[in-house]
Amino acid sequence: MTKTSAVTIAKVAARAADSKKADNVQVLKMPEVMVEAEYFVICSASTHVQLRVIVDEVIAALQQEGVELLRQEGGPGNSWILLDYGAVIVHAFLEEDRHYYALERLWADAQPVAWHA
Repeated sequence: MTKTSAVTIAKVAARAADSKKADNVQVLKMPEVMVEAEYFVICSASTHVQLRVIVDEVIAALQQEGVELLRQEGGPGNSWILLDYGAVIVHAFLEEDRHYYALERLWADAQPVAWHA
């Protein structure tokens, strides 16, 4: 069995989120100083239901690729759900919380990665 690369995991996660109409899906290659993860996938939804559907789709898509979810923070009713895949961290937000935490601004030195098929 071959190990799936971090960039592939990030792109699969982004496409899965997009397939469930996630808003403003971004993949960021994290700077070298960010040792915990190589990539962030950031997306948002307008409702808790949509957020749950997006998260479920990301988990299912990566499971199909043989990529195991290491940890999940947040669940139904939360406005920020984090999926930890080791080198890739998926952040799914409700729109308001995404603007509040502004991860893209916080990690402004991260490189955007094209993820569309």
